[in-house]
Amino acid sequence: MGTDTSTDESPLVDFDEEPRRRRRGWIVAVVVILVLLGAYAGAAWYLGDRVPRGATVAGVDIGGLTAPEATERLTEALADTATQPVPVALADNETTLDPQAAGLELDAAATVDELTGLSFDPRILVAHVFGAGEQDPVTRVDEEALSAEIERVAETLDVAPVDGAIALTDGQAQPTEPVAGTALDVEAATEVVRETWLTGERPLPLPGEEVPPHVSAEAVQTAMTQIAGPLTRSPVAVEIDGRLIELTPAHLTSVATLEPTDDGALTLQLDGEALVDLVLELDPEVSTAARDASIVLQDGRPTIVPGATGMDVDAAGLVDAVAAAAVSSSDRTARATLVEVEPEFTVADAEALGVVEVVSEFSTPFHNDPQRTRNLVVGAEKISNTLIKPGETFSLIEALGPITREQGFVSSGVVVDGLETSGMGGGLSQVSTTVFNAAYFAGMQLDEFQTHSHHYPRYPEGREATVYTPSVDLKWTNTTPYGALVQAWVAGGEFHVRLWGTKHFDVTTHTSERYNFTQPSTVYNSAPGCVPHNSPEPGFTVTVTRTVSHQGQEVDRESWTTRYIPWDRVVCGSAPSGD
Repeated sequence: MGTDTSTDESPLVDFDEEPRRRRRGWIVAVVVILVLLGAYAGAAWYLGDRVPRGATVAGVDIGGLTAPEATERLTEALADTATQPVPVALADNETTLDPQAAGLELDAAATVDELTGLSFDPRILVAHVFGAGEQDPVTRVDEEALSAEIERVAETLDVAPVDGAIALTDGQAQPTEPVAGTALDVEAATEVVRETWLTGERPLPLPGEEVPPHVSAEAVQTAMTQIAGPLTRSPVAVEIDGRLIELTPAHLTSVATLEPTDDGALTLQLDGEALVDLVLELDPEVSTAARDASIVLQDGRPTIVPGATGMDVDAAGLVDAVAAAAVSSSDRTARATLVEVEPEFTVADAEALGVVEVVSEFSTPFHNDPQRTRNLVVGAEKISNTLIKPGETFSLIEALGPITREQGFVSSGVVVDGLETSGMGGGLSQVSTTVFNAAYFAGMQLDEFQTHSHHYPRYPEGREATVYTPSVDLKWTNTTPYGALVQAWVAGGEFHVRLWGTKHFDVTTHTSERYNFTQPSTVYNSAPGCVPHNSPEPGFTVTVTRTVSHQGQEVDRESWTTRYIPWDRVVCGSAPSGD
């Protein structure tokens, strides 16, 4: 009879139950995770259209607002801040940066977009629950415009360094200590402005860098010891051709400077021209000036007088010698030499001007008045031998020089404000008129002249010129390729003027009939020195035309119209009463 070994607790029972429990656990865990994910997604979806609470942008609270509300609030609240100039600073210097010129613009919508919308970033959910705090704004940047504006700001904020220097004055040396400068770090400043122009402190600090001076304190000290000290300590003796000229420290500092070199050192520089002038001022006999060749009238004809060479100080050698002696502690003598100096205007130059024949001449008669004749003679002497080179301008006032008693002139009759009186140099208008006509018929360019107010029968009507220093001058320019030499003299009751040169132009002239006559009146003059006039003459107008030709071709045609006022009858005394 067999034995029954079966029981209710078979090992297989536990073997099947355990996997089932594990499967149920996994299922529960998955369900829980799905539920949590769903809840998380639901929360993200629910909160996605709002800005996390507590969020601020550039100090503007937009927490809890919907995206459109937050965008509108940022746009309105930051409208002024985003467009007004931004104060910026570099060390102690301040200026402003223009956001619009720099191409900086707040993008309110993009700023809000970064804080809203469906996002599964746990940080966003945490921000919604616990608060977001200050957020960076999103801005649009025109990089080219920003760079240009930063460069402009740098021009104001940069502080240039002060180089060390030594001033030499009155025999003394005064050093200036160097000071470092500050320069805007453009690249770093651009990044700072790009990131913080809307939210940074005011004024917005910008990064800079120190700029060392080109001439350092050490360079100044070296120059003081090696150059400035010896230069100002004692005189320098200049030896030229056996002559000694002493240059004191005050003399030396008046022509010396200490200039920076490329490597930042200070070196001695002497003004060569000023140094030569100083030496010649202290001893004028050291040099002999060169004499230019000249063209003068001899025996009534132009003659070339040769010039002569001169002797002058060798400026370059003098500078080198003085510079070496000035900084020497043992040899304080500068040895210089003289060099030959050629005339600036040579015989060859004179010959090339072609002053060989009479180009034009003119004469005007005068009445017998010893005083007036004296002025004509002196005037002729003053202007004779005046050489006008091609392109140069003749000025009668300059040629006459000061019209004073010391220069030989005397007082004679003149007309002032239409009335006859006397004045220094009376009669020189005849010199002016005669020179004018000589230039007129030589074809010269007539630059400046003024006719008389009344007509004088001794002068060609419409073709005359007065002179009155310093305001009324006669000027004409030599437009020929040759020289023009003035010759003037008094003879036979006439004033004569010739222009010597080489004939270049052909001149014709035409004078119109008189027209627009005006009648004289009677003038009563109670002024002291009144000169009566008992020969009244009518005034009139006349036009003169000059045609200038060269080798048969007309090169210039010009007309001048002159209106002469009447010669009134002048009665010395008061006008009669109406009775």
